Amino acid sequence: MLRKSAVIKSVISTFLCILILMHQYLYGIMYAEGDEFNENEPLKEVINIETDTYSGAEPPKISAGAAVVLDTVSGRILYEKNAHSRRAMASTTKIMTAIVAIENGNLDDRVTVSRRAASIGGSVINLKTGEELTLRELLYGMLVKSGNDAAIAVAEHVGGTVENFVEMMNKKAKELGLKDTAFKNPHGLDATGHYSTAYELAKLTQYALKNPVFSEMAGTQSIHIKNRDLYTTNEMLSVYPGADGVKTGYTGKAGRCLVTSATKDGWRIISVVLNCPSRSARAQSSKDILDYAFSNYKIYNLAQAGEEERSINVHRGKKNKVPAVIMKDIKIPLTLAEKEKLKKTIYYKRTVNAPVYKDIEVGEIRFTIDGKLIAKTGLKTGDEVPAKKYNDYLGEVLNAWYSLIRHD
Repeated sequence: MLRKSAVIKSVISTFLCILILMHQYLYGIMYAEGDEFNENEPLKEVINIETDTYSGAEPPKISAGAAVVLDTVSGRILYEKNAHSRRAMASTTKIMTAIVAIENGNLDDRVTVSRRAASIGGSVINLKTGEELTLRELLYGMLVKSGNDAAIAVAEHVGGTVENFVEMMNKKAKELGLKDTAFKNPHGLDATGHYSTAYELAKLTQYALKNPVFSEMAGTQSIHIKNRDLYTTNEMLSVYPGADGVKTGYTGKAGRCLVTSATKDGWRIISVVLNCPSRSARAQSSKDILDYAFSNYKIYNLAQAGEEERSINVHRGKKNKVPAVIMKDIKIPLTLAEKEKLKKTIYYKRTVNAPVYKDIEVGEIRFTIDGKLIAKTGLKTGDEVPAKKYNDYLGEVLNAWYSLIRHD
């Protein structure tokens, strides 16, 4: 009986050991495919900076599954490949995490790291349960080193819970008009229903870069926080001239992802590449499409806010005309071929009735290429024109009579 009991105990112990080993093995595989795994390979091996700038007129062929280049001023797409297809986005998720936290949190708040944050896998900055950092430090840890633990700590502090914070992320996506973006977590590890598109990630980044705090953090190459020296996972910041952001990403489902901001001669554009097969491929793909955009497009000032475009007749007003002025600036990137085919059409009211009030829309300017609308702006009244009254008409009659008498 004792021997039988010992055998049973031995079998149970062996079974439990096997379960523990399998759990550790599967856990390792899961996070080996987790966000930012092996992002610290030498930068010199990632991209060949000696490669000539891509200056061909035809868009380059790249290895990314989806990609886009977006002008930050006009929002015009300068390059696209499957730009509107929904895909896993990995740690580029943290762009939304960061901007929601910056807009809703106090950067100087002290944040106590929870056990949940400290135990997350993948790319981490090795936070410890009970450790205290400022929200600002955690955001640097999240954007520079892509710490998943920092993302959880940020979400819990700003949202109260991770789940509440994710609701805030999705609410912000709706506010920005992102119809093909949904979040299930603040870090980007693969989850069903967690997706975006190359185009919408670019639009999100366009919005986020308007915030100086985000822009500065996203362009930081290295920083020391709370006994930690953190170095960016974004290879483009070191190897691409003019690169000033933004965020890398990697999971088994998403592949290698990269959102890059680059500025040349005061012109800032954003590139997004998703589902690249390797870190070098995502860097080279990013470089090629950025080079293509910078080489083939030039910013043109098509309209200037406040400039008079036309004058409009005023019926029964104290003045006969009122200026029609341009409502907003139009600065847009065009290729040389597009510039030569650009057509400007002005629509406006020929006559308006007095009284005329200032800043009333009275027309529109449209810019088209081969019939396709490229940009537009409204025209508005640049001044007030009061209506004529009885005394005004009487004065006109008297003046006319006086002129006739003098003429006689």
